[in-house]
Amino acid sequence: MSAPMYLPTFYVRQKFAMTTNRYELYAVAPDGGFGQLMGVAQQKRLAFKEEVVFFSDESRSRRVFSFKARSVMDLNAGYDVYDENGVQLGFFRKDFKASLLRSTFHLEGPGYTAVGQERSQAVALIRRFMDIPFLPIHFDFTDPGGQVLLSSERQASVRDRYTVSVPDPRVDFRVAAAVAVGLDALMQR
Repeated sequence: MSAPMYLPTFYVRQKFAMTTNRYELYAVAPDGGFGQLMGVAQQKRLAFKEEVVFFSDESRSRRVFSFKARSVMDLNAGYDVYDENGVQLGFFRKDFKASLLRSTFHLEGPGYTAVGQERSQAVALIRRFMDIPFLPIHFDFTDPGGQVLLSSERQASVRDRYTVSVPDPRVDFRVAAAVAVGLDALMQR
C-alpha cells in the first residue's frame, strides 16, 4: 500500500539564516536538477522543545506538516511527524547509545519500522574527532529484513545539500522530509 503522499526522490537544501535553520525541499526535475519547490522548513535555534515546521512555499503562510520533540531534554529524544491537521504520520528517534560510534536513528510509520545508520563507520569515526565541512554523510534506513526504505546522502557543498531516495512507497514524503531535515538539524550541521 502506498503512502498518501509519495515522492521517490527529492532534494533538501539548507539556506543561510541568522536566527533559524531553513531548508528548501525540491522534487527532482527531468534533467536531474532542482524541480518544483515542495516545501520550506524552518527551525528556531535554541528552542527549548525542538520543533521544525514545513510550509508550502517561501511566504510561510500555509503550514503543511511538522515534527516535534516528545520531551524537552532527552538524549534518546523522539520526534512525532504531523500533517497540517495535527494527525500523526510517523515517528523517529535518535538512539543515543548506538550513536556514540555511529549515528543511529529509529523510524516508524504505518506498516513499517526501520533503523537508520551512517553508511560508513570510518566516516562516522572521523566526524567525531574532526570537523570537516565537506565530508559526505550518508544514512540508510533499513527494515528488519534488510530492505532499504529511505536513504539520505549529503553532497559536498558549501551549504548542506542532500539527495533523499525513498524506494519504499509506504514511506510518506512528509515523513521522509522530516527525517532528512532532522538528520541535519538535530546533528547541528
